[in-house]
Amino acid sequence: MSVDLSQFHQVFFEESFEGLDVMESELLDMDPADVDDETVNNIFRAAHSIKGGAGTFGFMPISEFTHVVETLLDEIRAGKRSMQASYVDLFLQSVDCIRGMLSDMQSGDEPEKERPDQLRKEFEAILNMGDGPEESAESVAEDSASPGWVIQMAPHTDLLMTGNEPFRMFRELRELVGEDHLSVEADISRIPEFTSLTPEECFIHWTLTVTSETPLDDIKAIFEWVEDECDFEFSPLAGASSEDTADAHTASASTEAASPEVADAEVAKDASSSAAASKTNPDNTEAKAADKPAAKAAAKPAAKKAAESSSIRVSIDKVDSLINMVGELVITQSMLGQLGQDFDLSRLAKLQEGLSQLEQNTRELQESVMKIRMMPISFAFSRFPRLVRDLGNQLGKKVLLETLGEQTELDKTVMEKISDPLVHLVRNSMDHGLETTEQRIANGKSEEGTITLNAYHQGGNIVIEVADDGAGLNEDKILEKAVEKGLVPENNQLTPEEIHHLIFLPGFSTADAVSDISGRGVGMDVVRKNIQALNGSIEVKSQRGVGSTFIIRLPLTLAILDGQLVRVCNETYIFPLVSIVESIQIHRSHLNHVTGSQYVMQLRDEYIPIVRLDQVFGLRDQSQGSDEMMLVVVEGDNEKIGIVVDDLLGQQQVVIKSLEQNYKKVSGISGATILGDGTVALIIDISSIGKNIVPVKRQQSRSEQAA
Repeated sequence: MSVDLSQFHQVFFEESFEGLDVMESELLDMDPADVDDETVNNIFRAAHSIKGGAGTFGFMPISEFTHVVETLLDEIRAGKRSMQASYVDLFLQSVDCIRGMLSDMQSGDEPEKERPDQLRKEFEAILNMGDGPEESAESVAEDSASPGWVIQMAPHTDLLMTGNEPFRMFRELRELVGEDHLSVEADISRIPEFTSLTPEECFIHWTLTVTSETPLDDIKAIFEWVEDECDFEFSPLAGASSEDTADAHTASASTEAASPEVADAEVAKDASSSAAASKTNPDNTEAKAADKPAAKAAAKPAAKKAAESSSIRVSIDKVDSLINMVGELVITQSMLGQLGQDFDLSRLAKLQEGLSQLEQNTRELQESVMKIRMMPISFAFSRFPRLVRDLGNQLGKKVLLETLGEQTELDKTVMEKISDPLVHLVRNSMDHGLETTEQRIANGKSEEGTITLNAYHQGGNIVIEVADDGAGLNEDKILEKAVEKGLVPENNQLTPEEIHHLIFLPGFSTADAVSDISGRGVGMDVVRKNIQALNGSIEVKSQRGVGSTFIIRLPLTLAILDGQLVRVCNETYIFPLVSIVESIQIHRSHLNHVTGSQYVMQLRDEYIPIVRLDQVFGLRDQSQGSDEMMLVVVEGDNEKIGIVVDDLLGQQQVVIKSLEQNYKKVSGISGATILGDGTVALIIDISSIGKNIVPVKRQQSRSEQAA
């Protein structure tokens, strides 16, 4: 019976992306002048696993490219050559390349060939050149002149249980050396009696004879990904001597690492690597101009990987907690079922107690389920050391990256969607925020700039800060550029905070020239738009000569919303509780007519525009409204607006359902939910409701100030 290996493809892709994250992290933390064996073993192990898995599933372009990467790593860990800074850069480029090839394979496309071929030539040039202890010329000549090899393969009994099939290896070896240059002999002497035979265990050993001049390294490569499950000996076919066999390769679990401690470290590292982030910068412009193919290879997979990531790894503690909650729920359901039999009023108190217990169990179950989706934000932060390193080299700036609050947990979906805005903000700080080394020294600062990523919980939200100790925002230049581009009228008297928020306007940029990093007028407006799509907000604080801080506030999850229920006519709507500033009772006479159907109201020291939901959704004519109104003051896009409703109904958590997926996109509505009575309530999109009236507010407030 043949096994459909395609069912395991998704697991292979996920584990391979995690392996690449391990390689990248270890390479970024590596000091080429002081490399420990454990670090090199961890990198080698990740590359080795990717190559073996790719070979198993027939992804030969990945397997073949990773083989040459692994070969150089193997020489380094064997002490045949020393690690160099140029090798680190080359390995990082190979990580990007493999990531791109994996993504192409995952989406069913043919992987790019140009970049892997280019990098392979660079690896081969290094391997052919050599810089450390090597075999003698006579030994190399003798090996290359050898007419063939004898391979003794002794699998461990659990080889077949790991999903490995010797026949596949033999078939690949035959394709390598030629149809007529391989013979296979099986030793079945170790097979036990039929009555004690376990079909899943392997007792057969093999002797394979190769009669071609195929290089030994190419032959070994076929078996390297099962060297933990087999013992091998490779001997020259003719003229074998003690010196020849001294170079025989014996691969087993006991000889894979230099010591049991190293092996344990590798296994522990592999286990922990499953928590690595899988998504990288989709806008990957941190590569040097000469390395644009690498940037392209790294950019393409990242977006795909984020969109296609369909699994999540959960700790056993969270699963146990969920199982316990389900058990409690089953017990409560059983109790209520018994109460329902022959129910009478004497059992009412028991029924109320059971319903209260059911409510508590349901709430705890909800919390347990939500915890499963929560992941440390370190998954999102993990990409930035590479980005800061490469972009710093490109810009010629020395930058230190500090990360705080890495264990702060956030919903997986929110984390995936906030990654791109964070990339934009870090790039912005690198390019615009931090001064050059010469400028920093001239200003009395350290030559090394600092970018800080910080995450923490605040109320029911998570706050993410991106801060730098650079020059701060130049208010004069920002205002000048905004006037020049026609984004604000001339002679406008704006506060520093208002000037700071001009950078979020579409098409705004202070860059004097277009580059790969900035200057195209696309960036900060996209950041704000993406954050608003997550029901979040962004603000900026800056001090000239000291630095800038961008503050992002996000809900912990997109699945559940804390909402305020309101009534308009006979309809129920929900406002996100986080957007509400206050609620007040007003009289129609408090409203001031501006133009058309637009009204504003003076609330203490500012004017706020007024929106009537009954008019927005065509529920009734304005003339039908009463003189007494309930006004809910909300804040969206850092601007306040007042929304007129008929009544406030109460607050509750609601489960968000996508209106766009189940119906179509509706302006002013961000989603829907089902209330306890089974009716559907629409969730108001505060930003969408107020975006067309904010300019009216500004104009009115300034004219009043002038008067």
